[in-house]
Amino acid sequence: MSNSRFVPLKAYKNPGFLESRDARALRILSEYMEPRSRFDELEVKDTIVVFGSARIKSREEALAGLEAAKQKGEGIEAAEKRLEMSKYYEETRELSGRLTTWSKSLEGTDRRFVICSGGGPGIMEAANRGASEAKGENIGLNISLPFEQNDNPYITNRLSFMFHYFFMRKFWFMYLAKAFIVMPGGFGTLDEFLEVVTLVQTLKIKKKIALVLYGTKYWEDILNCQPMVDAGTVSAEDLDLFYKTDSVDEAFKYVTEHLTEHALEPEADDDHFSM
Repeated sequence: MSNSRFVPLKAYKNPGFLESRDARALRILSEYMEPRSRFDELEVKDTIVVFGSARIKSREEALAGLEAAKQKGEGIEAAEKRLEMSKYYEETRELSGRLTTWSKSLEGTDRRFVICSGGGPGIMEAANRGASEAKGENIGLNISLPFEQNDNPYITNRLSFMFHYFFMRKFWFMYLAKAFIVMPGGFGTLDEFLEVVTLVQTLKIKKKIALVLYGTKYWEDILNCQPMVDAGTVSAEDLDLFYKTDSVDEAFKYVTEHLTEHALEPEADDDHFSM
């Protein structure tokens, strides 16, 4: 008679169950509890979130791409456009670095206004890179996608996250943020910006948020909001919920003055997110 016997798995160690439809609620809860545990452990109090396209290249990479296109004799126009757009990568990098240096200079604070991006390439990489070059910890909230979304090398290791659920990733963007900087981007960036505006407009986010649309011409071509005001579907005051600029200096001044006025009170209640 064999001494071996079947040993059943504990439910929380059963990968078949944990990856099943029945355990979806547990997976969702994990994407709330595990990031919260890490943020608490590392004493991350709040963030400056940077949104933008994963497809925008650094100037160095865009120049190399243009040179390669010229040698091939094809794709030159697209390469020139990528070089033009690369200014947003470099300006994101500069702005993130300056904001990180500023936050580190604040007296009596620790891990305030940490740069946070979606963790991928492009503008997200530029944000994390600028913070890293300023010797600051920074956050990447990545998401598993079939294309484009690989984590960039500039994220602080312990603050690099991988999400499955878009809505849980968005929750963590919104919950800790005291400022949002929205660089040119595609559908995802537009979705994120409009969700922030909607949450502020409807007072689901009650804390004072600095919301910057960076790239005036780009965003005005995409977001002509005046017809909504004219039709009465939004109020004229709703257009004051965000600040538009093309200047690193202006964006830096607007964000730092807003955070100084609204987020540096020692007894301020940080939990102003309706749940």
